[in-house]
Amino acid sequence: MNAEIVIRSARDVSRFIDEHPASRTSLMIVFIALGGVFVDAYDFTSLGIGVVQLKNNFHLTPFELGSVTATMAFGAFVGALWGGYFTDKVGRLKMFLLDLLFLVAAAIGAAVSVNLVMLLAFRFLMGVGVGLDFPVALSFIAEFVAERRKGSNVNLWQMMWYIAASCTGLVVLPFYLAGVGGDLWRVAVGFGAVPAAIILLLRLRFMNESAPWAARYVSLAEAGRILERTYGVRVTVEAPAASPGPVKKPRLNFTKIFAPEYRMRTILVSIICATQSVEYFAVGFNLPTISTRLFGTNFIYAILGAILFNLFGIAGAGVAIKVTQQLGVRRIAILGYAIVIASLVFLYLGGPDLPTSIAGLLIGMFIFGHSFGPGAQGMTMATLSYPTAIRGVGTGWGQSMVRVGSICGFYFFPLLVAAIGFRTMMLLLALVPLFGLLAALLIHWEPIGQDPDISDELSLSTG
Repeated sequence: MNAEIVIRSARDVSRFIDEHPASRTSLMIVFIALGGVFVDAYDFTSLGIGVVQLKNNFHLTPFELGSVTATMAFGAFVGALWGGYFTDKVGRLKMFLLDLLFLVAAAIGAAVSVNLVMLLAFRFLMGVGVGLDFPVALSFIAEFVAERRKGSNVNLWQMMWYIAASCTGLVVLPFYLAGVGGDLWRVAVGFGAVPAAIILLLRLRFMNESAPWAARYVSLAEAGRILERTYGVRVTVEAPAASPGPVKKPRLNFTKIFAPEYRMRTILVSIICATQSVEYFAVGFNLPTISTRLFGTNFIYAILGAILFNLFGIAGAGVAIKVTQQLGVRRIAILGYAIVIASLVFLYLGGPDLPTSIAGLLIGMFIFGHSFGPGAQGMTMATLSYPTAIRGVGTGWGQSMVRVGSICGFYFFPLLVAAIGFRTMMLLLALVPLFGLLAALLIHWEPIGQDPDISDELSLSTG
């Protein structure tokens, strides 16, 4: 071991991580955590690639089809609220393993479903797994990364989302070319069990508990052991005489994130998470369908078009990662909202005679602006805005707001397109990011450059 440190409080643990360069182990933990985000994104987007086949297999009405997609969002809403709570209550690592068991079982069950009821049940279970995973994954990243790289590293989740969405098409393409046909949706959904099982094994082998969480809820000695394994340092614990032994676990509740010191940031987190989700799941989830409208009805266009558009998402997320520490989360969200609004308005103004290349470029710019701006920054802000003691609850709340938005988006797109047409729907959709833009302009909260564990005065005991 190369260095020796002394810790006397949980704050010392957070300060060490904030100031210490990333180790090989901590970087590996970040990427294993992001592997869960990959599984989450794959599971959420996989059904979109085969939605036409699914509709034909089960003879679904537009409402039933919306229900199939929205059911997973309902499950994720439940999983996010309670997953965030139990992430703070029982620890990051236990929840990290449980949620992947949900995802493996749900992916297999959904793929072999023989009727709509069975599919709905397993899609709900899959949603619970996704909702459980997001709060703990992002909390893990925030608690294993130095302050100067925290925002950029948390923002990696958005790039991972679009890589996973692109992989949906890549997984399905060879099966389509082999003539699988009507069962393509089963292949796409069932394959989600493979990366979930791999990530589960990696977590079992390599993951440690979060040191900041252990310092508050287990003991400083356990936190010291985690720091030794993660950073290769020697840790000496000098606990205050008044507080020997394990730290008493607090009685957690959801109202803490609405306490006066957190209220405005929670409102901003809620609005960004919900609005970005409505805009994405009204358009981004339906990229295969949009691709067939633009490029042709052959199913190959649905696959290739979705992959092409998701490349814009990867690019936008990559740019956001580069500039997060310089511009800050709030400013990036504002810029992204502006790009999204402009793309939607120009799609409307172009009308039905808009050249396919221009329409495709505008959809691509929509995805770029979304992934660069509010798509990434909502959950990043939720993760960085709260101290360790309530980070899981805060992140879970943000994810629950995402799911409220996704439920609206899942129903919003097919029903509105059927009622008023694709072009007019795009204009109405522009009102959603406009609301988010106004909120970001009016509420001046920026988490970059701050560590709530150090800067906020949070009592560790709750009455």
